[in-house]
Amino acid sequence: MDKHPPLAPDRLRRCCDPATLNFTTTAELPDLDEIVGQTRAVDAMQFGLAIQREGYNLFALGPPGTGKHMALRRQIGSRAATEPAPEDWCYVNNFEQPERPRTLRLPTGSGLILRRDVEKLLDDLRAAIPAVFESEDYRTRKQVIEEEIKERQQRAFETVRQEAEAKSIALLRTPTGFIFAPLKDGEVLSHDDFSKLPEPEQRAITGEMEVMQDRLQAVLQQMPLWEREGRERLRALNREVTTYAVGHSIEDLRRKYAALAEVVNYLNAMQQDIIENAHEFLGTHDGPASPFAAIATPPALRGSPFFRRYLVNALVNHVEGAGAPVIYEDHPTFQNLIGQLEHISHMGALVTDFNLIRAGALHKANGGYLLLDAHRVLMQPYAWEGLKRALRAGEIRIESLGQMLGLIGTVSLEPQVIPLNLKVVLFGDRMLYYLLCQYDAEFEQLFKVAVDFEDDMKRSATSEEIYARLVATLCRQERLRPLDRGAVARLIEQGAREAGHGGRLSTHALTLADWLRESDHWAACRGSDTITLADVEQTLAAQQRRAGRIRERSQESIREGVILIDTDGETVGQVNGLSVITLNRHRFGQPSRISARVRVGTGEFIDIEREVELGGPIHSKGVLILTSLLGARYAPDLPLSLRASLVFEQSYAGVEGDSASVAEFCALLSALADAPVRQAMAVTGSLNQHGQVQAIGGVNEKIEGFFDLCRLRGLSGRQGVVIPEANVRHLMLRPDVVDAVGAGLFHVHAVSTVDQAIEILTGVAAGERNAAGAYPEGSINQRVESRLVELAERRAAFSQLGDEGDDKNE
Repeated sequence: MDKHPPLAPDRLRRCCDPATLNFTTTAELPDLDEIVGQTRAVDAMQFGLAIQREGYNLFALGPPGTGKHMALRRQIGSRAATEPAPEDWCYVNNFEQPERPRTLRLPTGSGLILRRDVEKLLDDLRAAIPAVFESEDYRTRKQVIEEEIKERQQRAFETVRQEAEAKSIALLRTPTGFIFAPLKDGEVLSHDDFSKLPEPEQRAITGEMEVMQDRLQAVLQQMPLWEREGRERLRALNREVTTYAVGHSIEDLRRKYAALAEVVNYLNAMQQDIIENAHEFLGTHDGPASPFAAIATPPALRGSPFFRRYLVNALVNHVEGAGAPVIYEDHPTFQNLIGQLEHISHMGALVTDFNLIRAGALHKANGGYLLLDAHRVLMQPYAWEGLKRALRAGEIRIESLGQMLGLIGTVSLEPQVIPLNLKVVLFGDRMLYYLLCQYDAEFEQLFKVAVDFEDDMKRSATSEEIYARLVATLCRQERLRPLDRGAVARLIEQGAREAGHGGRLSTHALTLADWLRESDHWAACRGSDTITLADVEQTLAAQQRRAGRIRERSQESIREGVILIDTDGETVGQVNGLSVITLNRHRFGQPSRISARVRVGTGEFIDIEREVELGGPIHSKGVLILTSLLGARYAPDLPLSLRASLVFEQSYAGVEGDSASVAEFCALLSALADAPVRQAMAVTGSLNQHGQVQAIGGVNEKIEGFFDLCRLRGLSGRQGVVIPEANVRHLMLRPDVVDAVGAGLFHVHAVSTVDQAIEILTGVAAGERNAAGAYPEGSINQRVESRLVELAERRAAFSQLGDEGDDKNE
């Protein structure tokens, strides 16, 4: 045992001395104005935001809780505040093609102003146009036109009447029209009197009446032309007075927006349409209710759906001096990203107009920055493809999914596209980023900048000071009590523990914030104005207790003998291995009994876990490595003549990882050498083909898991664990474990070879080959080699005996 002394207590935990922190409470520390431990990410972030080239969008990758959102929002917010606010965008009616609404690009802040100006114009026109048509001048001019037409008609009829009377024929008006009748002495002849006239006279009168009928027919044919002329003159008069009424109001707007040709053209088109539809401004609308009557219509225009055609849909509006927009879309559906055409159900049909075009996140962030969670975008149908198409094309095209997929053929709006210019920032974990790189050929063309956030940072006096400032900043942001030096020192140690490395600190800001909130709660329960070490300790203990049900049940099963784990005595071919169980963010170590059995065979190694499909590929790899090591080390010139089996006893779930390969190899050596293994020891480590022990994960939890079991049964001073030398730097054990080691009640050994591990487990020297190539007599390696030679000889003897039996049978 003296050959491999245990680690000293000061190597088991890197403590933070509160005396090295130059403050009394965190209230004295300034806010942290930098991103903790993320130099690489900050450089990539600054580059990605600065370069103005196509495809240089950003993907922030790293585990959740490292502050990616907060860091990027702060960086983008600072940059956006110095940039100009983008232009406003509006949709207006296309009077020539109403199904294709037009866009208006307006100076920043002008969209809402134009909308209000147009609403006021319409409100004024609804009063001004009826007033003009009700004026005395209009009525007089209209009356003149009507009387002229009427007088022309009367003169024509009078001429025909006079001409007929000169021929003793009367022109009579009846309910069915005009007729001619003969006169005699100024009296109209009845039918009987007319029939009494001589026939020649009847024929003469009839001939005259036919001539007059032709003259009357000619007059009647002229009347529609005169009426049409009258209507044209009235229409011209209406246009004239409407132009007069509209012209002054619209001219004011034309002068106001003279510098914007698109707006002026729209005002001109609107003026022409108002003139053509002036009658809509005059009468009341008592027809069937419109679906647009009270939707997206100014109060002054409600009840008159016709006037919606003149409104301005202010799609995107910005404020001068507010900087570039920074938009985070929490629910990135296809419609929420690209925009949508809303519809209204009316009498069994869906109707829409350009006023129901709604902006998406791309519209709102256009000219600025759009932040999206990559996983949420990918989870929404067609949202990812819609986003990529917009970025590729450099424009936003609003259309429904049905139209895009060709599933519907109904007539709908086709709004004019809007040019797109923005930076998109996606957030996601590393696995998602690399999957997109692998399986989406367009991904790297559109997101060229990877902002890779670290999980932790190097621990030093400077980084501990930064960590303390981070604590102070979070406390002020969350409105928590300040911490004293002892509490901060304990959090620094826990940050190293969270990082799984004594020389590093976790950058997981979410976890740190949770510690601070809960510590503040316990300080409030005590009525203290400061968070102390006791509050932090209570927080950490409470978290462990809340998540510790399964760990406690597991230890209880071992203590009651349901799960067989020995912590005393010696047994051949049986080793205590160590594993880690992870439940969400809670991890704990659990010992497992690993056993090996050996007999004569043909070199077969049976991994029982793999045979029953409970062993994962990495575990199977570890078993194959130790098989190779055994043959190359002890029987390089002999065939392996054993049949060995390895198993995790009482394991009813999957086994994965190679961290048990050292324990498995030691169990196999113990079985071959017939050397008992001390059950007071547990071992963990990965093995390579040269017998070197490699680092593993979860070393702190594994040690503590075995320590907790030993403490339940009573610490004897003989118990301990064997870990890889490479894992010593990762040690951040609990203070109670360190205290037990300091008192000699528990031991932690670090090894770099499997020989060192077997010596600690058995108390017998492993042995090294001498100049003659032989191991020392009685050493573990000599006994293993001898047993393998013995097994080979037995196999050969059995083979020879079998051959002789075959000869006798012949």
